[in-house]
Amino acid sequence: MNIEDGHLHLKRIRALATLMDNAFRVPGTNFRIGWDTILGLVPGIGDVATGIASASIVGYAMRLKVRKRVLVRMLANVGIDVTIGAIPLLGDIFDAAFKSNVRNVALVERELARRINS
Repeated sequence: MNIEDGHLHLKRIRALATLMDNAFRVPGTNFRIGWDTILGLVPGIGDVATGIASASIVGYAMRLKVRKRVLVRMLANVGIDVTIGAIPLLGDIFDAAFKSNVRNVALVERELARRINS
């Protein structure tokens, strides 16, 4: 993969993570939520749909050839998010706070920075 493709993948996962975890500011606060929290309110389908979107970030990380240990951490974040997110109400509050997609993008960014610095 060339550098331009890598930058494009990184740009896409940043944008997707923002949509999923931080797209909207809760009025009167500085707290942000995204489509993960909103769609999670729809029983069953919402959590599956957001899990698929989260898994696509992991797919991009695979294309960027991040180490397996990073992929495992990313998959754990998605698994935790989907599992706890499926619990009515409590899961929605958890989704709003955990922000697995932002966490996973941060893991990818640290991995890419590690590569550059080594």
